[in-house]
Amino acid sequence: MNKIIDGKQFAQELNTNLKISINQLEGKRKPKLVILQVGDNPASNKYIKNKLNACAKVGIIGELKKFEEEISQKKLENEIIKIIDDNEVDGIIVQLPLPKHIEEQLIIDLIPAGKDADGFNPQTLGNVMLNNSKIFPATPYGILKLLEWKKIDLIGANVVIVGRSNIVGKPLANMLINKSATVTICNTKTKNLKDICKEADILISAAGVANLITKEFVNNNMTIIDVGANFVDGKYCGDVDFDNVLEEVKHITPVPGGVGPMTIACLLQNTFTLYKEKENL
Repeated sequence: MNKIIDGKQFAQELNTNLKISINQLEGKRKPKLVILQVGDNPASNKYIKNKLNACAKVGIIGELKKFEEEISQKKLENEIIKIIDDNEVDGIIVQLPLPKHIEEQLIIDLIPAGKDADGFNPQTLGNVMLNNSKIFPATPYGILKLLEWKKIDLIGANVVIVGRSNIVGKPLANMLINKSATVTICNTKTKNLKDICKEADILISAAGVANLITKEFVNNNMTIIDVGANFVDGKYCGDVDFDNVLEEVKHITPVPGGVGPMTIACLLQNTFTLYKEKENL
């Protein structure tokens, strides 16, 4: 049995299906996604390049709007409003992190739910919690799709999430609760973290701490989803001590090649969903 959950493979399947759907839009305009970037963060540049490449492959028009690091909050807000008002734009994402002088939450809140491809708008997140949304934050959406793809039963499953961010931990917990899973949310300061993790059927680590999850945290029937994106000695890795944990668990996602490609695939799916809503398709 192959323990490794290949997110790259499944993302390619989803993107192929999406490309077919977009190709069927004969005579109609193509969906459009705008990525907003402030400054020149090297990690952000890499992520944006991957997103724009993925857009091109499926037939979504991807556009990068890049602003200088020193841009004022007010000017950035005005530039975003111009993009929001463009009827040809279906989805908008803000590449995080933003520079320290920019109020991140105000910028995220500015993107209306009808163009919120990232799924971070408070209205979107409220609908996610109420199980009444067609748009989902891309990383949690990707994780859920991976679990369903591998036919990992969520009903009654004991799921432990390490990480409480607004981007992954909190929305993912709500989405899993809506699937009838039993969810425990921890963080790096949780007492007896190792013992809590060890009891999980599904362990999802989104703490952003390299090698946080060692083989002492796991059991033989566990599925691990590693959401970590860390750089150690110039090497990209997750939160899980992969080489030592691999033999101790049932399923595990690698980093890279696990959740990352799924996040982009779900971002594209969100853009297409917003496009269809707008065009009444």
